[in-house]
Amino acid sequence: MKTNVCNVLLLLMCFLCLPLPTEAKEISGGALKINSLELGYPVPSIPFYHFRAEMELPEPSMIEVEAAVNGQPLRFVNLYRGDVVEETDKPGYIHRPPSGYALSQDNSLYKTPHVTAWLKWQPGATYRIELKVRVKKSVKPSPDDRILSAVQTLTAPAGTPVFDPAWKAYKSVVLSETAGIDRKNEAVEVLLPFYPDEVTDLKREIRVVAVDPADHRLSEVPSQVFEIRKYPVKDDLAPLEEDGPERQIPLWMPTVTCKVAFLADVPAKTSKVYLIYYNNAGAMAGTYQTDLRVQGELPGLTVDNDQLNIVLHPNSGHIDQITLKSQPDQPLYHRMETNGAVHWNPGIYVPPRAWTHTADWKQEQHMYSISGPVLATGEFWGALRNMPEVDASVRYEFFPGVPYFFSTTSMRINETVQCLALRNAEIVFKRELMTHAAWYDVIRDRVITYDVLHMADLTDLKMEADVPWITFYNAETGIGFAGINLAYANASLESRLSLLNPYFYITGGPWIYWTRALSLSFLASNMQQVIPALQGSMFTEKWAYLVYRIDREIPYKPVLAWKDRLTNPLRIQLVEEVDPRVSRTLIEVYMDEGKSGWEERETGNH
Repeated sequence: MKTNVCNVLLLLMCFLCLPLPTEAKEISGGALKINSLELGYPVPSIPFYHFRAEMELPEPSMIEVEAAVNGQPLRFVNLYRGDVVEETDKPGYIHRPPSGYALSQDNSLYKTPHVTAWLKWQPGATYRIELKVRVKKSVKPSPDDRILSAVQTLTAPAGTPVFDPAWKAYKSVVLSETAGIDRKNEAVEVLLPFYPDEVTDLKREIRVVAVDPADHRLSEVPSQVFEIRKYPVKDDLAPLEEDGPERQIPLWMPTVTCKVAFLADVPAKTSKVYLIYYNNAGAMAGTYQTDLRVQGELPGLTVDNDQLNIVLHPNSGHIDQITLKSQPDQPLYHRMETNGAVHWNPGIYVPPRAWTHTADWKQEQHMYSISGPVLATGEFWGALRNMPEVDASVRYEFFPGVPYFFSTTSMRINETVQCLALRNAEIVFKRELMTHAAWYDVIRDRVITYDVLHMADLTDLKMEADVPWITFYNAETGIGFAGINLAYANASLESRLSLLNPYFYITGGPWIYWTRALSLSFLASNMQQVIPALQGSMFTEKWAYLVYRIDREIPYKPVLAWKDRLTNPLRIQLVEEVDPRVSRTLIEVYMDEGKSGWEERETGNH
């Protein structure tokens, strides 16, 4: 099939993205006034070192603006009308990316515009800032346009707090707290892209610093770099159409990506800037000490922080024992049935084959772990044991200083099977370790508390499939274990999703457990009817598992507090400088012939 590129769109973009042309008449001096020009520190609305200029035009006009510093054009420039003011203590919401420069048309009339521009200024340095404004009578440039320009020189204040200039570049992250809870040492994870020539060794080079919103001082915070991936392939610029011309503009650039985790402090209902510095080939590896420790080898890791000790099963890598550090003589465990783990699922029962769970793996699964000061993981995936038609994964995330960890479980049906049970999210304890269960019932709109110690064996307690939280606790020892539902989704690719009466439930025997029934005819009225688990079906969920001391008046009260925090994570906004190598034009490859929607667009705001 021949791939088509919209040539009209490309020509339009090339025309609009050229620098201010020389054929327009340039007028300097008093025609363009700069009423104010100042250097700025990173703040949530402009989370980078910058300059801000307020200008005044001779008359209201349509305009285009360019900025240059010490003769070098700047690529990251935002233009605002004079009546548009963003809150400096909140993330910015008005931005025109490089791809937008090519197509944006603006028939607004500007009289007192202002611009902000990315400028990595250094203390005591002098900067010659030139602003050029194309004054137009129509959206598109023409030879009748006038170019107004003005120049001012600024000297950055000496002794100001900036980071070591040996780090040549940085990216900005704005974190926002929305739940009204002060966050201290909260783990944050962000994915970052780089050009290959910007990095030598990301694990050595990256530094994360917090910007104090009061005095702009910088303080380095514990960070961790992991999952570095490289795509070195260059676009060969081959024609996109048969017998077409060779392209001058690449569709993509070689890219290196990594994830960075760091510990953040963000007061309630505020936003805060963190700068991630890189591009320093001579950097030494940063060393950070937290209470997070990992010992042993996969799959039987032991993970430890100041709050918890967690032991993974030596065969499956699933949670096998959990101890609250304040109650070292009261570990939580199961060890009553088959594999004996605390965490069992995903799982499926396709008779006459045996019921199989991810906890039944015996080191035949894929395994991977991350260990560092901010994040430790145990990750396991592969086909269910004796069930090649079904793949599943279990991934744990552990953090310093907190009494919880995350668990993400997924299951994919590769080939339709007829099952009596399809389940996920199972947590099992020895019966005597827990006396009560509690959960929020969305139908009754209240918390239900139930005595499970004296519950008859094989009695089910049912709740909605999307139960927001559930907990077991022991009223005598004062220890509780809670699951806080962070994400729950079911989908299907080849067919419509087909599940039999999904719900969540608790049941007891020599053990006490909770689990999600996706399709569970095994416990339905007609327990020998099989339900198809259809090819292409996918099931995933993410839980925070919390170990806590119960409140003597309201035993589950700590769960409610942690739920508010964990279901309202810090919001993350990444802001990056526009690299000079980014093209000023944009090519989009379309599947079929047709209009782009941009043809002959003359007016309007975009």
